[in-house]
Amino acid sequence: MFKRFKEDLSIVFERDPAARSYLEILTTYPGVHAILIHRLSHKLWSIKLFWLGRLLSHIGRFLTGIEIHPGAQIGRRCFIDHGMGVVIGETSIIGDDCTLYHGVTLGGTSWKQGKRHPTLENKVVIGAGAKVLGPITIKAGARIGSNAVVVNDVAKSATVVGIPARAVKDDKKATSFRPYAVGKDEDDPMIKSIQSLINKVAKQERAIEALSEEKNKPKKAPSKSK
Repeated sequence: MFKRFKEDLSIVFERDPAARSYLEILTTYPGVHAILIHRLSHKLWSIKLFWLGRLLSHIGRFLTGIEIHPGAQIGRRCFIDHGMGVVIGETSIIGDDCTLYHGVTLGGTSWKQGKRHPTLENKVVIGAGAKVLGPITIKAGARIGSNAVVVNDVAKSATVVGIPARAVKDDKKATSFRPYAVGKDEDDPMIKSIQSLINKVAKQERAIEALSEEKNKPKKAPSKSK
């Protein structure tokens, strides 16, 4: 138990350059507080002390602004950075070494009992404001860009962005940790498509203008033969 507690604190140094000491992390990081409170509330939930688990979870939400259902399963060395507005539903499963930023929702799309929330495999990064909805699986090493809305499975080590989320081209450097899930060179594929259409329209307009100018040029009078 102490080892797990130390891991939850130590991982912050790897993923937040602003962290300076264990004391600072333990006293001022709401994401860490939320994870630690969830460890206990989940334990209560797993031994069928449901009301106590929900009560402790509710207190954690009040203190941190992060809502984690006590039924959710969270692996080792997970980090919630900033944290405000994060919602993790009851049947969510989060693997080891995952990172979630503020405003992330792991939500359900059904009122039926059973598995209705996402599963994140190991080393998944979800950027700020992203929504991952339904009983889908985000494969190991995948990255979800800020404000993306994901409703389908995401392949291993893939990067998805946009609404609805679409994969950007594979990046061989994806094995390294990347804050907020995407790099500056990974634009929304929808934006790329729109920009491509704009470029094609502009090209056609230039071609039409050239034809129009050619058509409107005064024709030279034919020279009279002697």
